[in-house]
Amino acid sequence: MTDKKSPTGSLAGIKVVDLTRVLGGPYCTQILADHGADVIKVEPPQGDEVRDWGPPFHEGDASYFMGVNRNKRSIGVDLTVPQGRELVFRLLEDADILIENLKTGTMERWGLGYEEVLKERFPRLIHCRISGYGADGPLGGFPGYDAIIQAMAGWFSVNGAPDAGPTRVGIAMVDMGTGLYSAIALLMALQERARSGKGQYIDMTLYDCAVSLMHPHVPNYFLSGKTPGLTGNQHTNVVPYDRFHTKTVDIFIGAGNNRAFQRLCAVLGEPGLAEDPRYKDNTARVAHREELTRVLTGLLADMDGEEVCRKLLEGGVPAGPVLDTAQVMNSAQTKHRQMAAELDWYRGTGIPIKFSRTPGSVRSVPPKFNAHGREILAEHGFSEDEIRRLAEAGVLVEKRR
Repeated sequence: MTDKKSPTGSLAGIKVVDLTRVLGGPYCTQILADHGADVIKVEPPQGDEVRDWGPPFHEGDASYFMGVNRNKRSIGVDLTVPQGRELVFRLLEDADILIENLKTGTMERWGLGYEEVLKERFPRLIHCRISGYGADGPLGGFPGYDAIIQAMAGWFSVNGAPDAGPTRVGIAMVDMGTGLYSAIALLMALQERARSGKGQYIDMTLYDCAVSLMHPHVPNYFLSGKTPGLTGNQHTNVVPYDRFHTKTVDIFIGAGNNRAFQRLCAVLGEPGLAEDPRYKDNTARVAHREELTRVLTGLLADMDGEEVCRKLLEGGVPAGPVLDTAQVMNSAQTKHRQMAAELDWYRGTGIPIKFSRTPGSVRSVPPKFNAHGREILAEHGFSEDEIRRLAEAGVLVEKRR
């Protein structure tokens, strides 16, 4: 399916050659595509493997793939053969960005290395590589996966309840966080190129991004000398900041300052609690975390959770019910903020970046494998005969192998 309308977002006119697969890279390039970039997804002969990461499926492609590949065009190319690599060179002639997450050293082995080839041949090109650990160092060249790097970067050690033990974060935030960092890096590089006229190489790793997201645990460790541990739903530095049971629904309350705590106590019918020396400020509340949690748990147990949340919000205290995915995607707030996107059969999350003049848009559904292969080649000057020969030779891969 081709775009229903020309992109008009803030990145309209930017061309991205996308050799990434799975999650981190595709999440990054979907952000760029949502805001108007022309993202050409170059898939290997077997396709992006997350097309198979189901159920559920739509016409043979998994929901996992659907979630991070809208607004892109797909072409299947066999890069293991010289003709495939020459095809990519043609795509790069007017490209702004090349992004890939191939195994470290693969691009260099194929004659597509940045320093050796691309820098001189395409001086304005910005080449972003996403890898697990980088090309060198103790773990250089090894593959990286979200959960493993969560474990190695300390995320397990601070996530989970003490009685249950270290737990993986339920969202692939290492991959997605790296995708977000990569999108930021690419926008920075585009901004710098506008001044210098030169492209550059961006070295992104899952490990680096995971370590950088360990806040506030790293600064807490450096300042206190104590190794952070498991806190369950509680905040390490703020009390009360926790999940509580009510008569109707679990809720989460975050009273981040003294005024918020005073208002919380008033809504719960115990304004004097805020005057108790044990709870007079956040330092005292952290020191008496367990006692205060027991008191608040007792007060909330027989209350209506939704009503309490409404009163707290009206009083300026952050609070909300604990919802599941279905409840979130059907909530009035989600719909009001246009965070439930629909196009033809496709349904997904909306676009979180809201521009006043140049909004992003969902213009096309996630592409079938090689759905735009011949179209893309024709745009880049390939004749019908050349395209036919490339398809017959298996360089242009029209069906997944």
